[in-house]
Amino acid sequence: MERPGRFGLLLAAYGLFLLLGAAVFAALEAPAERALVAGLQAARASLLAEHRPCLAEEQLAGLLGRVLAARGYGASALGNGSADPAWEFTSALFFAASALTTTGYGNLVPLSDGGKIISILYCFVGIPVTILFVRCLLRGLLPILTYRPVQYIHSRWGFPRGHVALGHSVGMAMATVSLFIVIPAVCFWIFKDNWTFLESVYFCFISLSTIGLGDFVPRVVSPPSLHGFYELSITCYLLTGLLAMLVTLETIYRLQEIRALVRFFAPSRRPILEADDHVGIVTRDQLALTFNLEPCSPKTLTEKGAP
Repeated sequence: MERPGRFGLLLAAYGLFLLLGAAVFAALEAPAERALVAGLQAARASLLAEHRPCLAEEQLAGLLGRVLAARGYGASALGNGSADPAWEFTSALFFAASALTTTGYGNLVPLSDGGKIISILYCFVGIPVTILFVRCLLRGLLPILTYRPVQYIHSRWGFPRGHVALGHSVGMAMATVSLFIVIPAVCFWIFKDNWTFLESVYFCFISLSTIGLGDFVPRVVSPPSLHGFYELSITCYLLTGLLAMLVTLETIYRLQEIRALVRFFAPSRRPILEADDHVGIVTRDQLALTFNLEPCSPKTLTEKGAP
C-alpha cells in the first residue's frame, strides 16, 4: 500500500475512533444526566411546595441564575465566601500557571474587562515563551534522563541498544505514573474528603494531560490557614508533572518502533516530480563536487591545466 493510502487508512481509523468515543460517552452519560436533572427538578419542586407562601418561583429562579453565573466566574455562594477569597496571590499564581500550560480549569476566570484584556495579552506572549522554555528544558534533560542511561547500560552490560531503550521507556512511564498520578491521587484522596480515589486519579490525569475539564478543581482545603500553601503546592505539582509527562512522551516517541510506525503512516514529504522536472537538476554528487572545491592559487590552477 502506498503512503497516501496508508495515511487515508489512518485518517479513517481516527475518525471511527472519534465516532466510537462519542457513542460510548453518549450511552454512558445521557442516563446519568437525565437522573441528575430529574433529581434537581424534584428538589426544586419540594422547596417551592414547602415555602410557597414566602418564596415565589421567580425569586428562586433569579437567585439560582445569579449563583450559577457567579460560579462560572469562580465565586461560590455557599458558606462564608469572604473566608476564602478567590483572587489572593497564590490563587492568581495558580491561575497564571494553569493558563500558560493551557490546562485552564475554568474555576477561576477574570471578572473585570481589564483582567480579560490582560489575560489575552499575557497568554499571547506567555504560551509561546512557555513552549520555548519547555523545549530548552527537554533539550537539557533528555541527555541526562534518556540518552546517557541507555548508553551506559548498552556499554556496561552489552545489551542491544533497542532493547535497552524500550525497557528504559517502559520504566520511565511506570515511574511517571507512580510519582505524578498514583501517589498524588492518594494525597488528594486523603486531604479532599469529598473525592474518591478514582476521582483523584481522574483529576491528576486530566491536569497533567492539560485537558483541564474543570469538574474537579483543587480549591477547598482544611484548615483554611493552609489554603495558600496548598495552592502553591498544586502549582508546583502541575509544572513539574507536566514536564515529567513531556520527558516521558518524548522518550517514547524516540523509540525506533514508534518512529517506524510514524514513517509507515505519514505521507511522503518528497514531492512527486514529473520526468520534465528532472531536466537540468544537478545531482547530489555533482553538487557535492561543486561545493567541495578547495581554494587554489593561480599557480595551482595553471599546474592543473586550467586556462
